[in-house]
Amino acid sequence: MSAAAPPRLRLGVNIDHVATVRNARGGALPDPVRAALLAIEAGADGITAHLREDRRHIRDEDMARLRREISKPLNFEMAATDEMVGIALHTRPHACCLVPEKRSERTTEGGLDVRGGHDRIKTITTELGRAGVRVSLFIEPALDALDAARSIGAPVVELHTGSWCDAVAHGELDKANREFGRIRVAAARAHELGIECHAGHGLDYDTARKIAALPQVVELNIGHFLMGEAIFVGLPETIRRMRAAMDEGRGQAS
Repeated sequence: MSAAAPPRLRLGVNIDHVATVRNARGGALPDPVRAALLAIEAGADGITAHLREDRRHIRDEDMARLRREISKPLNFEMAATDEMVGIALHTRPHACCLVPEKRSERTTEGGLDVRGGHDRIKTITTELGRAGVRVSLFIEPALDALDAARSIGAPVVELHTGSWCDAVAHGELDKANREFGRIRVAAARAHELGIECHAGHGLDYDTARKIAALPQVVELNIGHFLMGEAIFVGLPETIRRMRAAMDEGRGQAS
């Protein structure tokens, strides 16, 4: 008897950088909610948005509008702060992804310190879970981080793929192979622990195609690359090309 096929790989589209362009000049355009609606129409399975402490891109009113206007799940990326927990409890998105956040960083630089922040993160995970919000933890692809996530009771983890993608982009083959090996092992461990496994950060068509072949990974969250490509070919076409790359990679899963 042949093994069951892996589940369809979901695509979550991060719209933060539509808001970045809007905020660079002020005003209302381009509208990140319009981008979310276009992405869904083109095949996105969900929308991700990161409400940062300094509101450098997504704003509170964007989150409220997304919650009202989109038909697919909203994934609210947020730091583990009282302010963000309050907003999440008020907004009630489908999911919240807890991420590390430093005001000086250009983008998220690594995974959440789930061991050092264990008790605080567990409290937030429990509180949001009771409100019907599914919590994921953005972590490094490391076994100790996964064990801590299990201890916290997180139903989902998102593996940070940035180190792997950076190595691929810079042609550092040995490092890329090591980093992808870590992702492969971590995805398998998440599956063993009964934790749903997502992945994201720095993915493009080629890296998304490769990671799609890991059957334990059920969702990819991609933003910056998609918005950059959309400048040249349009957002719907970019989403369709990404969906095709993911489906191609998924066909190689075993």
